[in-house]
Amino acid sequence: MMKLSYEQILATLEQKAGLPKDEIEQRVKNKLTQLSGLISREGAAHIVANELGVKLLEPVSGKLQIKNILAGMRDVETQGKVLAVYDLRSFTTSGREGKVCSFMLGDETGSVRVVAWGAQAELVHTLKPGDVISLLSGYVRDNQGRTELHINERAQVAVNPSGVSVNVAVPSSLSESPRKSIKELSDADASVEVLATVVQLFEPRFFEICTACGRRVKPDNGELKCLEHGTGALGFSYVLNAVLDDGTESIRSVFFREQAASLLGLDDAHILQFRDNPSTFEPKKTELLGTIIKLQGRVTRNAMFDRMEIVAKSVDTNPDPKAELARLESS
Repeated sequence: MMKLSYEQILATLEQKAGLPKDEIEQRVKNKLTQLSGLISREGAAHIVANELGVKLLEPVSGKLQIKNILAGMRDVETQGKVLAVYDLRSFTTSGREGKVCSFMLGDETGSVRVVAWGAQAELVHTLKPGDVISLLSGYVRDNQGRTELHINERAQVAVNPSGVSVNVAVPSSLSESPRKSIKELSDADASVEVLATVVQLFEPRFFEICTACGRRVKPDNGELKCLEHGTGALGFSYVLNAVLDDGTESIRSVFFREQAASLLGLDDAHILQFRDNPSTFEPKKTELLGTIIKLQGRVTRNAMFDRMEIVAKSVDTNPDPKAELARLESS
């Protein structure tokens, strides 16, 4: 099922219904009250769209801009410029070995993580930042609230095709998100940068995943298994929570696997040891408290606790003081 964010729904309704944003939001609030809060904001917005006769999801075909790529889409065609390439990893499932590699792809409308499997992973591993990519037959998944474009043996990938050029809104450093103070943040900030101090750090939380596809596994008849790959490739991933403070306010921050590793300055094997020996995490926590970090991420609202959180996309634990001062003076 394709998923639209609340902000995407509002923007579509503004455009197609010709109503101001504040009026649409009031209709959504009225619908939430009418249904006694037993529906999400997104669900209420879908109902409002239906009442207004607005179709939120039209059939799509042809090349998509990255901003229009949504979880649940199949046979996606797009193109963009490589912003960053990550490590090639091997895994074993049902006695067979596989490989996975990922990279960030950007165009003039945004960026998306592309996850490549099998032979496509070998190709992706040879890419360089700045390469232009055209791809066909990708499929889109939601990973912990992040949209990911996946490619396997069905996909077609062309590297630096003749006559194709791409203007990229996000630079290869991924560091040009607008800088805001924590007090200025809102849950409409899909990409933002903060400079803040780590004032609290919690022990990593571990959860079971399928190492073949990276998805979280679920109980099935009393046994943990991946619905696609069974029990042959079970492993663990982790998430780390911290509280950041920049003098204007504080915010809880969420660091998934790669970002957690960047924050801690440790590799996977070392972090996974904390699962069996959580007390050994204390020295690392003490070391990081008081550290100033630069973080790019997206702001979300945790519905359970009704609070804003920032989900890290990249982390710099050693920002250059001179560069940060120059940026502050120029802003």
